[in-house]
Amino acid sequence: MHISRRRLMQGSLAVGLMAGQLSLAKAAAPKPMSRKIPSSGEEIPVIGLGSWITFNVGEDRQLQDECADVMAAFFAAGGRMIDSSPMYGSSQPTIGYGLRKLAHPDALFSADKIWTADPQDGMAQAERSRGYWDVERFDLLQVHNLLAWESHLPMLLDMKARGQVRYVGITTSHGRRHGDIEAIMASQPIDFLQITYNVLDREVEERILPLAQERGIAVIINRPFRQGALTRSLAGQALPEWASDFGATSWAQLLLKFIIAHPAVTCAIPATTKPAHAQENLAAARGDLIDQAYRQRIIDTVQAL
Repeated sequence: MHISRRRLMQGSLAVGLMAGQLSLAKAAAPKPMSRKIPSSGEEIPVIGLGSWITFNVGEDRQLQDECADVMAAFFAAGGRMIDSSPMYGSSQPTIGYGLRKLAHPDALFSADKIWTADPQDGMAQAERSRGYWDVERFDLLQVHNLLAWESHLPMLLDMKARGQVRYVGITTSHGRRHGDIEAIMASQPIDFLQITYNVLDREVEERILPLAQERGIAVIINRPFRQGALTRSLAGQALPEWASDFGATSWAQLLLKFIIAHPAVTCAIPATTKPAHAQENLAAARGDLIDQAYRQRIIDTVQAL
C-alpha cells in the first residue's frame, strides 16, 4: 500500500508539473497568427497538429508519452487544432491518452473524421471516436476522402443542428476527386474543407481555394511537407538568406509560411514526433506574412533544389 501511494503521489506530481510548465510556457510564448472560420468568425491559429502515422503507436506507453510531449509542446506554443481519423490506426486513443495526461487543455479544437463505407455506421463511428478522444463533443467532424459522403454529410449536418458537433466538413488528399470536391463546395453548407497544398502541389490554387473564399469555407491543409519528403530533401541545403526577412529560421517554417500566406488557408496541420518540431512549426505562425513575390521566390528555390 505504501508503494502504491508513493507512486500515486509521484504520478500526480508529474502531471501537476507538466500542467504548470504548460501554463508558464504558453504565457511566455508570443501568440501565433490566427484566422477566422468564415461561418462563425471564431479564430484559430494557422498552424495545427496532424496525427497521421506519427501518433499510430499502439499501446506502447513510452511512445504514447512521447506523443503526449508533442501535444504539450504544441499547446504551450499556442496551438489549438489537432486532427485525426479512424483511418489513422491507434492515433485517436493516443490523442485521448495525451489529453488526459495534460488535464484536457481548454484550448483544444478537436477535428476528426467519418471513414466508413457503411452508411449506417457513421453515427456509431463518430461516437467511438469521441470516446477514444475522451471529449464531450468534437469541434469539427469531416467526411474523410468523401467516402460515402452522400449519406454521412447529411448525418453530420443533422448532428450540427442538434448541437452534437460545432462544424462540418469534407476532406481529400493527394489531389484526388477535386471535381467532386468543387461540386460539394458549391452545393452543400459545409464549414470546412481539408485538402493537400504545398509549395510543389499547387493545383488547388486554380479553382478550389478561390471557391472556398467565395463560399466562405474554412480550409485545412494536409501534407504541407509531403509527409516529410520535402523537409528531408531540403535538409542538406542551406536556407536562403532572405528567409530571415520574414522570420523563417528553418525550411519547415519557410514551407509553412508559403502555405499560410494564401488568404484562403485557415490552418495547416503538419504532423511530427518531436516536441521541438511542434514548437518550430508554430513559430511559422509568428512574424509577417510573405507577399506574392516571396512566395514565387520560394517556389523557384525549392524547384531548383
